[in-house]
Amino acid sequence: MGELYERHFEHPPLHDPVLLICLDGWVDAGGAAQATVEQLRERPGGHVVATFDADRLLDHRARRPLMRLEDGVVTAMSWPGIELLALRDDDGRDVLLLHGAEPDHEWYGFIEDTIELCEDLGVTMVVGLGAYPAATPHTRPTRLSCTASTPELATRLPFERASLEIPAGIQSVIEHEAAMQDIPAIGIWAQVPHYAAAMAYPAASVALLEGLFELTGLRFAAPALLAGAASTRVRIDGLIDADTDHALMIAQLEALYDRRVEASAEELPSGDELAAELERFLREERGEP
Repeated sequence: MGELYERHFEHPPLHDPVLLICLDGWVDAGGAAQATVEQLRERPGGHVVATFDADRLLDHRARRPLMRLEDGVVTAMSWPGIELLALRDDDGRDVLLLHGAEPDHEWYGFIEDTIELCEDLGVTMVVGLGAYPAATPHTRPTRLSCTASTPELATRLPFERASLEIPAGIQSVIEHEAAMQDIPAIGIWAQVPHYAAAMAYPAASVALLEGLFELTGLRFAAPALLAGAASTRVRIDGLIDADTDHALMIAQLEALYDRRVEASAEELPSGDELAAELERFLREERGEP
């Protein structure tokens, strides 16, 4: 195999690496997963393990290269791509990061080659990163949901779990195929307040890193994300305080959040039930039957 990637053999041997996956093009509310990736990419000492054939995998009319102009002169052309990086966490543990654009073509081949790399490099776990908009308030800690390969992984952390049928991104498919090859796999998803989903929401990135630590022991300090989360909280607070209707909505979301946290794992409601409960809160506040 290996038809869709070029392997770079200058990298040192890896010891029991965890593979993190974040491919843009699917759901990422608040840009939380991509902000997490940028923090990891900026760490010193990382190196490229493999690069994928973007000309075969990507539709360049949908993902056009970025042209840099300076006083009307083209000085650079940046092409979208997909690469596998090797880096280390704060404790020196090996980590692999698959990042870039979600493929437009040849999904089967890309998935097979990714699993092949996992087996060749001794990957011990696959973890996908993502974020989605949810009926949750910014005044409470960011909660995580999961797409796990086993019940044991699904219950390792207090993830919110649901039973539903939805379209899948390619990283979820990779997680599924990895599990079929006996590589534990899980996707962790941060819940971003729906009213903040279109803006940068660093608190969700912080939650992803915290969940990653609790799940795998990988430790990544991210002071910039922590500072960004604090400043974003102040900004949203100001916007909410200036509007009575918004303040009422936040109070309703807080009540819903608190009820969910108090419930046991077995009693956690489904996504449809959560939406119905929120609608009931809104009707009661408006005095409707």
